[in-house]
Amino acid sequence: MFHVAEETSGSENDEEMTGDDSTTSMSRWVFDEKNGYDDDDVEDGDYDDERYDQIDSDDEDDNVEQRLIRTSPAVDSFDVDALEIPGALKNEIEDASLGRKIILALQTLGVVFGDIGTSPLYTFSVMFNRSPINDKEDVIGALSLVIYTLILFPLVKYVHFVLWANDDGEGGTFALYSLICRHANVSLIPNQLPSDARISGFGLKVPSPELERSLIIKEKLEASMTLKKVLLILVLAGTAMVIADAVVTPAMSVMSAVGGLKIGVGAIEQDQVVLISVSFLVILFSVQKFGTSKLGLAVGPALLLWFCCLAGIGIYNLVKYDSSVFRAFNPAHIYFFFKRNPVNAWYALGGCILCATGSEAMFADLSFFSVHSIQLTFTLLVLPCLLLGYLGQAAYLSENFSGAGDAFFSSVPSSVFWPVFLISNIAALIASRAMTTATFTCIKQSIALGCFPRLKIIHTSKKFIGQIYIPVLNWFLLVVCLIVVCSISNIFMIGNAYGIAELGIMMTTTILVTLIMFLIWQTNIIVISLFAIVSLGVELLFFSSVLSSVADGSWIILVFATIMFFIMFVWNYGSKLKYETEVQKKLPMDLLRELGSNLGTIRAPGIGLLYNELAKGVPAIFGHFLTTLPAIHSMVIFVCIKYVPVPSVPQSERFLFRRVCPRSYHLFRCVARYGYKDVRKENHQAFEQILIESLEKFIRKEAQERQLESDGDHNTDSEDDTTLSRVLIAPNGSVYSLGVPLLAEHMESNLRPSEKRKTSMDFVAGPSNETTALDVEQSLEKELSFIHKAKESGVVYLLGHGDIRASKDSWFLKKLVINYMYAFLRKNSRRGITNLSVPHSHLMQVGMTYMV
Repeated sequence: MFHVAEETSGSENDEEMTGDDSTTSMSRWVFDEKNGYDDDDVEDGDYDDERYDQIDSDDEDDNVEQRLIRTSPAVDSFDVDALEIPGALKNEIEDASLGRKIILALQTLGVVFGDIGTSPLYTFSVMFNRSPINDKEDVIGALSLVIYTLILFPLVKYVHFVLWANDDGEGGTFALYSLICRHANVSLIPNQLPSDARISGFGLKVPSPELERSLIIKEKLEASMTLKKVLLILVLAGTAMVIADAVVTPAMSVMSAVGGLKIGVGAIEQDQVVLISVSFLVILFSVQKFGTSKLGLAVGPALLLWFCCLAGIGIYNLVKYDSSVFRAFNPAHIYFFFKRNPVNAWYALGGCILCATGSEAMFADLSFFSVHSIQLTFTLLVLPCLLLGYLGQAAYLSENFSGAGDAFFSSVPSSVFWPVFLISNIAALIASRAMTTATFTCIKQSIALGCFPRLKIIHTSKKFIGQIYIPVLNWFLLVVCLIVVCSISNIFMIGNAYGIAELGIMMTTTILVTLIMFLIWQTNIIVISLFAIVSLGVELLFFSSVLSSVADGSWIILVFATIMFFIMFVWNYGSKLKYETEVQKKLPMDLLRELGSNLGTIRAPGIGLLYNELAKGVPAIFGHFLTTLPAIHSMVIFVCIKYVPVPSVPQSERFLFRRVCPRSYHLFRCVARYGYKDVRKENHQAFEQILIESLEKFIRKEAQERQLESDGDHNTDSEDDTTLSRVLIAPNGSVYSLGVPLLAEHMESNLRPSEKRKTSMDFVAGPSNETTALDVEQSLEKELSFIHKAKESGVVYLLGHGDIRASKDSWFLKKLVINYMYAFLRKNSRRGITNLSVPHSHLMQVGMTYMV
């Protein structure tokens, strides 16, 4: 009840908050015309159920009460400062020396650019397999198509647009979705709190002349459940394509590199190439656990040598064969290419898109590096080397049409063939990792946002928290990759599947970035239109080409992507249904009041931490504990581990506390907020220590506020007491009141509705003399002593496993999804409490099933 004006100012004015402490982030004057309440104000400690229902339904009272409240600077009764966890991981790339920047550039090569760097191994081979060379002009036309595809997609779209759409340094499909969720309430799981918007990482954009257009889009998104579902489906489809890309990238890169044996050793057959590729893939996925930093630094020099080889071979072929291929920089040759043979040219598009594979990896792997490091490395090193490599291959093919089946290795000079073959295989293995690491990042984001079953996540770096490894997903990708390699042993078919996955991701990214331009960047409409029309139009043209050959075997990748999409959709649907059911079934406050401070049972010494997923309200599972156990702990804290749509939540803003019921009940709610890339590695002892000390800080702040209100009430003139005015927030964050004393709200919270109505005018008429500074101090010491004694008696984790089952009258499809598919995923997913490593002797579990 002390932070109404602060929340309103933070959300309505969209001003960016800076600093680690949310209590110092307010720097503006704001009048508040709300009725004095918000979701946080009524979620637990309010006993007026009529008012609670009104707020939950988002109905606004026409009779708005305008008040001016005074409290300490920006103090929030729901916020406390948590302790720093020793050894907490950070993701800050500090200002580095020249040597450090060189190392970072090598890591960037090894992690980000491996995929796009190995595209010359197969791009021309796939293109000319689908569109045979008839004359030299076909080579020039195909080269021109490749050049401008590289310029349009990796350089213009990703380097100069998409990379800037990162979510505080995080890239990928779900990072874009998180960014949209932060600016518009489009998440289907209704666990948002107004106080979440005050996290310093939210960084809402300052209004601009395009704000009105942005607000219209925001309102339409929030008001339409259909648009929310369409947006989620789009994100899930894009993520499914990312996972599919992580399967087909290793298959394509490794088989293309190993396929060079057929040029060097004529006796090598395709079956032997497949067998060697399988061996390499097993080794590749086995070393994935060693992490991005270690492997990135180890393989970075190898990629640097690879790019130098590309450039060197390209220059050699240009000098030896035909330097006139530079004519391909004239885009008119693309027109002539399509004019001569439109059908073959259209087929060639499916192979041409392979030159841009790895563009999405630049964005998805952004969490490991900075935007500028990727931009500079790509522009100054990667792109020039790629262009020289393609120019050299085209120069060779312009005089050797027969070499189109394996354009790269055929163009390598015989004197350096085996060294280049070795380097290319190392580069292919590195390239295969780029999309795998991107997939790990994307899956971690989707888990945090409730769109993927929980999996074990291992953080492989002590310095960068974004570098992760997911064992189950790693081995799953290996199995599917081996199936693809063994069932589709032709790189031309795999190349088509590769194009399908890559274009699926690209189109999803285009749509999401366009929405971000409208909603968040508030970019000029002309720029947005050009970006959307050009990008999406060209991508659809390429996509039509790859779909034309889907029957050749690349349909396998579409089936795999569909399965992954279905898993994510079922998990999100079940999680949403479960949360909504728990909200509907939560215990009414009247019931707790009737039970009294003993809660209708015996209060045994100790602290009970009841884990639940509700961000507000008392979970129904608590009633199950009361009826099942012979006694309940003298202090109960409802703990909700909640992920918010930001990359990271500072430790100082981690915990939100609220008192549930009057003080004699000793019931509290704690919402522990995490960003989708935060690390939860604290053991249960550390977590308990942080939790209890944070609770003590909350109680001390609450006492300070009560004392401050009491002092302010005695200094308030009677004329001012009866005056209703607006809420005003000073530049230092202080909130001042010349109207209804805030103490009235505090004392009303401990009264029944009937008593509230009876005494409300008394508080308006004058301040209360019952609460004095001495009373506040004595009450504080007494409660802190009670907490210490409860802590000494022990802490027990009360786990309520709430499951859902479809009701008998439900549709068959709903029963199938909920009772079998979602139940299977939930049974085999990782429990949230697992991260705390709580001993079994400290656990107490009760199961509960909801019929939906």
